[in-house]
Amino acid sequence: MGECWMSNAPLNNGRRKFLTATTAVVGGLGAAAVAVPFIKSWNPSARAKSAGAPVEFDISKLEEGQMARVIWRGQPVWVVKRGQATLDELDQLAGQLRDPDSVEEQQPSYAQNVYRSLKPEIFIAVGLCTHLGCSPTYLPNTFGEQVSGVKSGFFCPCHGSKFDMAGRVFQGVPAPYNLAVPPHMYMDDNLIIIGEDEGEA
Repeated sequence: MGECWMSNAPLNNGRRKFLTATTAVVGGLGAAAVAVPFIKSWNPSARAKSAGAPVEFDISKLEEGQMARVIWRGQPVWVVKRGQATLDELDQLAGQLRDPDSVEEQQPSYAQNVYRSLKPEIFIAVGLCTHLGCSPTYLPNTFGEQVSGVKSGFFCPCHGSKFDMAGRVFQGVPAPYNLAVPPHMYMDDNLIIIGEDEGEA
């Protein structure tokens, strides 16, 4: 017959509590070690953060009639310096435009004016046609071939959409809306922040 063995030694409750606490702490640390990288993986990458980050642009070297391109959120953004003749022309086009008063929300409220900008001479727009997302061509001197009597504007050769120098779409073209104006603000007379405005800063 087998022999039954029982220890008559007293239970050491202190040691049992220590082992239980140690096991719980090590288990908790292990769970945290697994959870931290998992939760961090939910955060956007540095590349994604930089792609959506505001972009700075210095307009001091931009000459009248010249357009510069910057990339914001993976999209081309145009910065155009308009002269007085161009600004005067904008007032005369309302009857030819689909949304001359920028009723559709394609711009921040501070750019809902005839110039669609904070400063009349500087126009900032996302350079994508509102029809199918093609990038229109800037025609600073030959836009009259597209719209008679209008010297400059933007023409999308893909499907023929036409926009004036405030990015407002002409009637009778496929594009349904004006070009989008991104949020922007001036840090000083020459430095623009694209992708952020004073309401977000």
